[in-house]
This record gives sequence, structure tokens and C-alpha cells, in this order.
Amino acid sequence: MQFVITAHDGENMLERRMAVRARHLENMAKVKGKVLCAGGLLDEEGKMKGSVLVIDFESRELLDEYLETEPYITERVWETVEVERMNVVILNGEKVGK
Repeated sequence: MQFVITAHDGENMLERRMAVRARHLENMAKVKGKVLCAGGLLDEEGKMKGSVLVIDFESRELLDEYLETEPYITERVWETVEVERMNVVILNGEKVGK
């Protein structure tokens, strides 16, 4: 089951984001095979202001367990986090879903 996670940083969080970023990337590496796509949302100046992840977990409950360990959540970098189910149809130019 794929999910798209859209998260926006709180006000003036760039410095905290950068301080936490290594832990965030280490945490994502623990679920490496589940992350289909991930990256930072950028403001007009090219500075990170949030994140988007496309991730594959067997259930929403397992995704929620992962999110409980997400440093950008535990360190309150992300102010809002929206999770929606997604049907990944094309991945790396190849049809993988219906």
C-alpha cells in the first residue's frame, strides 16, 4: 500500500531542519526498500521548507509506527503532516500498478 506524505515545516525551522537532517536520513535508510521517492519542498529562494515522501508499507499502522520515529516529527521540524493513500502506476518510467 503506497502513501504520499506531504509535510510542511514550522516557521523559521530551516536551521533546526538542517541540524536534524542527518538523523532524518539515517531513519529513512532503515526503511530503504520502502521509500519510492523522497525530497525537500523548496521555497522561492531554493531553501527547504518541507518534505514529500512516497512510501510503501503493508498498512497504515506500520506507516504510523515509522512516523513515530521520524526525527522531523519528534524534533518538531514539521508543523503539518498530511498522509494520503496513493496508487503508484508508473515508477522509473515503468508501469508497476493499475
